[in-house]
Amino acid sequence: MNLFRNVGRFAPWGLVGAAALSLAACEDLGSGSQRALSPIPPETLALMEQAGVTKESPTLIRSYKKEAEFQIWKQRPDGRYAYLKTFPMCRWSGQLGPKVREGDRQAPEGFYSITPGQMNPNSAYYLSFNVGYPNAYDRAYGHSGGSIMVHGACSSAGCFSMTDRQIAEIYAILRTSFNNGQRSIQMQSYPFKMTAENLAKHRLDPNIGFWKQLKEGSDHFEVAGKEPSVGVCNRRYVFDATSANGQPLDASAACPPLRRNAEIEAQVAQKAAADDAKVAELAAAGLRPVRVVYQDGGQHPDFHARIAEVSRPEALVAPIEIALDEKTGKSRSPVIAMSAAMSAAKAKKETEFKVAAHEATIVKQVEAAPPAEPAKAGAFAVATDSIGGLLGLAKGPPAAPAVQSEPVAKTEPIKASAKTEVSSIKADASKTEATKAGKAVSVKPAVIATAVVAKSSGAKPAATSSQAPASLPSHRAADPAKKPQASLGAERRAKVAAAMGGASGLREALPPVPARP
Repeated sequence: MNLFRNVGRFAPWGLVGAAALSLAACEDLGSGSQRALSPIPPETLALMEQAGVTKESPTLIRSYKKEAEFQIWKQRPDGRYAYLKTFPMCRWSGQLGPKVREGDRQAPEGFYSITPGQMNPNSAYYLSFNVGYPNAYDRAYGHSGGSIMVHGACSSAGCFSMTDRQIAEIYAILRTSFNNGQRSIQMQSYPFKMTAENLAKHRLDPNIGFWKQLKEGSDHFEVAGKEPSVGVCNRRYVFDATSANGQPLDASAACPPLRRNAEIEAQVAQKAAADDAKVAELAAAGLRPVRVVYQDGGQHPDFHARIAEVSRPEALVAPIEIALDEKTGKSRSPVIAMSAAMSAAKAKKETEFKVAAHEATIVKQVEAAPPAEPAKAGAFAVATDSIGGLLGLAKGPPAAPAVQSEPVAKTEPIKASAKTEVSSIKADASKTEATKAGKAVSVKPAVIATAVVAKSSGAKPAATSSQAPASLPSHRAADPAKKPQASLGAERRAKVAAAMGGASGLREALPPVPARP
């Protein structure tokens, strides 16, 4: 016995070569590594302790395509299985329903057996193991294809795809059970959780008869808490049954007399009756039968924000539920329904994009709009008064701006810029006075004020004296109600002179206001 157990511990590595030669569907060979020897994470070991199981105890797998869940169960000392944890599935491909032929991208449904020889530590998809498709049921119907894996890399072409970290942990759990003598691990692959609501929604699906067979196996597991024995005869699954006359079960032949556990069968029948009553109740309450159509499989919601990790993310759109007629069980073509749904989704996205682009354009226009004219006029007055105070010519407080329609907060940046420029000019003026003592100041205040306002507002000075300032509206020159240009010039010179405090030399230095064209 000890010799057999030791051989079993090394069987995964000795038999993997033969299994690897047959890999084709979603599996190719990679280089060997230490990945296959990764230990079970401490947090998972803690979960095992809480569940009353050990890492060496037998393992069982249950997977659900619609919910994209991959569950691990471990056997307790009393032989019943305890739920350990769920791994969210990163990717599965195809539709709900069994795999039928090579290349249909379908992840299989049914009861499969994983042996040590199906473990592949040299997978190009980090790590992998073969689920055992096709089984006796699949072969009885002539279903083709093979090499259906559970692997890493989050890429699926008919397989059950996990992340690299997930497959490393799953692989370690299975490896530890095999090393302790478990000869095969049962994998129960379902289209969805076998609840009354799911069965009611899919009651008219073409696969419902097959799914009810899978539900029977699920009920056996949930009622007894033990791994159900699985057989196939008359092209049907039979659970927890053995031949009464010793005749072996033949998947394609009629079933011989079967011996079953009466207690378990009674409990399974009771559960099935309760579920059927619930299905009828939901149907009577108006729950419509549907057929769910995927573009190409799905994934667990945990991965919706991790598109970069998933193969063919463009195919991961929400499935379409096509309502079926209760009387005929028919609907319009799934292809037409899928096309209509995709067109509607595309039109909605285009509309949202146009609205967002329009709003962004409006925001940019508002932000790029130049300051209002009154704000510039106020800035000019502030700059002029500040220069008068700088040169020591102002006798009293500076005059307030004639027009100030903009809020004070909006003119503060212009004032600050003007003051900074004045400080710079003041330093230059001090140097000039030190070198030219007793001489008249050669810097003309009007020119300084114009430069300060131009720099603070971002506008360029006028190129020639005949060019009209850009900030003045063009309609003023033609307005007969306005004063002549000569009068306006005289008034402006008088106001500036008053601000200067009566300094005759500087008043004479002011240039005339250029005439508007």
